[in-house]
Amino acid sequence: MNKREEEFHKRLLVTFRGEAQEHLRAISNGLLGLETPKPREEEAGVLETIFRACHTLKGAARAVNLTDIESICQSLEDIFDDWRHEGIKRSSETFNSLHKALESMNRRLSSMKADGTLIGEEELSRVAAGLSVLVKMPPIPESAEGGKPHPHLYPLPEGEDNSLPFKGRVRVGMGSLSHDTIKISTAKLNALLHKSEEMLAIKRTEGQRYSEVNDIYNTFDAFKRKMSAISPIEDTETSEYVVLQLKSIKNKLSALKKSARQADVIFTRAVDNLIDESKKAMMQSFSEITEGFPLLVRSVSHEQGKEVILKIQGEDVEVDRRILAEIKDPLIHIIRNCIDHGIEYPAVREANNKDRTGTISINISLKENSKVEIIISDNGKGIDIEKIKGTSIKNGLISRETAESLNDEDALSFIFHSGFSTSPLITSISGRGLGLAIVREKIDNLSGTVTVKSELNSGTAFSIIIPVTLATFRGILIRVNDQVFIVHSNNVLKVMMIKKDEIKTVENRECIVYNSRPVSYVRLKDILQIDTGKSIRPKSEYVTVLILKGMDINIAAGVDEIIEESEVLVKNLGTQLVRVRNVSVAAIMGTGRTVPVLNVSDLIRTALKNAVSALPVYPVMTTEVETEKLSILVAEDSITSRILLKNILESAGYNVRTAVDGVDAITMLKTEDFDLVVSDIEMPRMDGFGLCSKIRSDKKLAELPVVLVTALETREDREKGISVGANAYIVKSSFDQSNLIEVIRRLI
Repeated sequence: MNKREEEFHKRLLVTFRGEAQEHLRAISNGLLGLETPKPREEEAGVLETIFRACHTLKGAARAVNLTDIESICQSLEDIFDDWRHEGIKRSSETFNSLHKALESMNRRLSSMKADGTLIGEEELSRVAAGLSVLVKMPPIPESAEGGKPHPHLYPLPEGEDNSLPFKGRVRVGMGSLSHDTIKISTAKLNALLHKSEEMLAIKRTEGQRYSEVNDIYNTFDAFKRKMSAISPIEDTETSEYVVLQLKSIKNKLSALKKSARQADVIFTRAVDNLIDESKKAMMQSFSEITEGFPLLVRSVSHEQGKEVILKIQGEDVEVDRRILAEIKDPLIHIIRNCIDHGIEYPAVREANNKDRTGTISINISLKENSKVEIIISDNGKGIDIEKIKGTSIKNGLISRETAESLNDEDALSFIFHSGFSTSPLITSISGRGLGLAIVREKIDNLSGTVTVKSELNSGTAFSIIIPVTLATFRGILIRVNDQVFIVHSNNVLKVMMIKKDEIKTVENRECIVYNSRPVSYVRLKDILQIDTGKSIRPKSEYVTVLILKGMDINIAAGVDEIIEESEVLVKNLGTQLVRVRNVSVAAIMGTGRTVPVLNVSDLIRTALKNAVSALPVYPVMTTEVETEKLSILVAEDSITSRILLKNILESAGYNVRTAVDGVDAITMLKTEDFDLVVSDIEMPRMDGFGLCSKIRSDKKLAELPVVLVTALETREDREKGISVGANAYIVKSSFDQSNLIEVIRRLI
């Protein structure tokens, strides 16, 4: 190929990838639908849809010479055709094979390099061979040209340019483009929106200019009236001249005022319309991210041996695509949490007189003030409040006395604390207490809120409220010493003035009373480390206070002045300042001045690090450990693995002893003291399960933490780990030494 042909081929591959991914989504959704019993007519419609999608994708793959994808599509097409004629039984294994085939093709397409080339043919060759056995037919053979498409696939219409690599127009299954829609890159849309948003600063400047002209007009009008009240000038000629000049200036000012007002109205309308239309161009429906959720639920539930169906309502609700991109991971975290911790195993559900299949529901709806509410609920076992309180006490988050006085809502809020988990077993995907902490942090960064309600044995519901767009928001301008900052209005519960003597000291922490409860008081200049010698506020017996909320915690922040509340235009800090502590973004004011927007969650975290408790009744205790004083026993029959684990743990500061199997480990545990045991499972004489059972049955060792590090990764093995009393279960295939150290530090 010459350079022109190569460029054309690359563009064609990019076009194919976009189309292919749409067809794969359609096929995947169709398969998920077929796994649930349906009326015969509806089922026939689904089969016809996925058959056609597969057929179209096969032709498109052939057109761009991707014979591996073409081969898989041929096998899928044969399977779907047999299904239409009831020729193949639809077993769970068959569905699993088909979903894996689709995942492999998606990985192949996702691996496309920047230059348009694809990698990953070996995997697809294996998948194609597996499917061809399933339908009892060989993969499509390559053509005589060594895998290149057959010449008859590219008919050459009269008058076409013969220099093109594929002689003739190649339609990659796209169909005709609609006259009212075009494809445009998200980068171009982002640039358009940013440029539109910058017009807000000009709009505010125009408004300020009109205000200034109006002030001049009013000042002059007052001056003119004052002059009229003064005794007339004796010189008639001079007097007439002064009157005429004053009248002329007033007329000019009046015209300027009118012109400025008209310009302000016109410009405001034009800018608002431009920004509204630009925002609409950036809006995407939730279906862009939720369409993959049914497959996620199927995959995770099958992996855990559970039966779960997903119901989604409100997918057509649209929000800013930037928000959509940020909210996807939190939703996935919550869905996985519902399956992992909420939905029970089928046998357990039946024993509790429930349908063996659990349900997860996602309801999306628009709320007032340009907000969107997302409710994710399950009909599982619910959250045990007493267990939450017990774990909170164990983790040092609250005292036992405080736990007894907590209501359910306050107790449930602890599940969002980093490191909090009630899971009896730490695995590669759960038990570390990080998921929900990440959820809250991401939603906080979107200026949203997340709450949870739960009823034991009935289910749990997470409610997320986020803004529709990130472009602008209402913000409160504050002054701290001689610097100006902005706080998002959603993070401010109340603004008030209090007397200095209302600030009390409780257990060496300053606090004030708000809503009949003590709330920690912090000086924002201390949190932001602003030089206290530059304060421009005159001395007063009163203090200006903002009651801030974030991370389910309230603090009272002292500031020097509240300037105003106004509409704020958001500007990202850029890649050089992608993460600045205590600052989320910047804002552009009407004067063109850039002002930092404070990150309230960061402020609260900083306050906590400075030993200022955001909830005086919930003392925060340190969880740091002196690792050099702790001793760990490693039970591992493989000398290589034993040496590796010993080196990792000793490098982390632990004293380490080793045992070659369970029997050796039990002998050492009876004669020496250890703080934790790390054990393999498959060992001679006594395996890891047996060792764990022995430890739990011994009164002296019953509370000793046990971490199983093993190659066994099936659900049954993990469940057995729980049953024998292991505290953590780490699979060697995904082994990470930092992961092991993190787990150990959590346990001891």
